[in-house]
Amino acid sequence: MPVTVTSLSAALGAEIAGLDVATLDDAGFATIEAVLHEHLVVRLSGQSLEPAAFVAFARRFGRPEPHVIDQFHHRADPNILILSNPTDERGEPVGLADGGTYFHTDYSYLDVPARCTMLFALEIPGAEAGTTFANQRQAYEDLPGAMKARIDGLVCRHHYGNRDVPDEDSRVAASKLDATQKERMNWVRHPLVRRHPHTGRKSLYAVSGSSYGIEGMHDAEAVALLDELKAHATAEHYVYRPVYAPGDVVIWDNCALLHAAPLVDPASPRTLWRITVKDAGPTL
Repeated sequence: MPVTVTSLSAALGAEIAGLDVATLDDAGFATIEAVLHEHLVVRLSGQSLEPAAFVAFARRFGRPEPHVIDQFHHRADPNILILSNPTDERGEPVGLADGGTYFHTDYSYLDVPARCTMLFALEIPGAEAGTTFANQRQAYEDLPGAMKARIDGLVCRHHYGNRDVPDEDSRVAASKLDATQKERMNWVRHPLVRRHPHTGRKSLYAVSGSSYGIEGMHDAEAVALLDELKAHATAEHYVYRPVYAPGDVVIWDNCALLHAAPLVDPASPRTLWRITVKDAGPTL
C-alpha cells in the first residue's frame, strides 16, 4: 500500500496512510517524524499494537517517562499510562478518567519537558471524545511585532497544576496527586517563547496550564499577560479536534501545541494507552 499524507485541517494535523507502526522501517519513521514537525499532529489509523510494540515505537522518538500518577501505569510497562473512565467490578477506576481537560502542555511542569505524546485508541464512544489541539507556532507567528518584542526572552515559572482551577477535586483541574506524588513536583523554569529543538521555529510555550508566573513580574501582571496570550492562542482558527476511532495512533508535538482532553460522560466508555517521550534536555 502506498504511503499517503493528507492534511486534516487548515490549523494543524495530518493523517498518514500506508504505514504499520508495529513493523515500521527507518524510512517510515522518517516520514512520520517529518510530518509531525510540519503538521504538529499525526494520526495513523487501523493499527494493532501490543504494549511492547507501542513502547518500542515511542522509543524511536526519545526516552519515554512514566507519568507521576503511577497507580494507572500499564501492568506490562509503566511507560504506558491507561486513560479510561470505566470502573472494575469493585467500582474502582481502571485508568485515569479525566486527564488534562484544560489547555496545557504535557510535562511542562518538569525541568525536561515532553517532546511528544502518543495515544493508542482502544475504545472510543463518539466524535466528541477526541483531543482538542491549538497551534502555538502559528499563534506566535501571528502576534504583532510589539508583543513579540515584549515576550521574547521572558522566562515562566511552572508547577504541576492548572492555574485557572485551584480546586483539586474539580473534573477540570489538573489530575489529583497523592501526598507522595506531590513531593516529587518542584518549581521549574521555561522560556515563554521556545525555539523548536528540531526545526528552530518559535512557538508560544505552555501559556495555559502549568505556567503560574513570569520572572521579573508581579504575579498579577504575569497572569494577566499569560491569560491574554492564552485567549489569543486558543482562538478557533488555531484549533482542531480529530475524530478518534479504535485502532488510531495519534502523536502530537508538545513544544508547539496546547491540547485539552475531552470531558467525557462517565457512562460512555473511553480507553486509550498514552506514552509521553521527553525532550533531549532542559529548555534553559
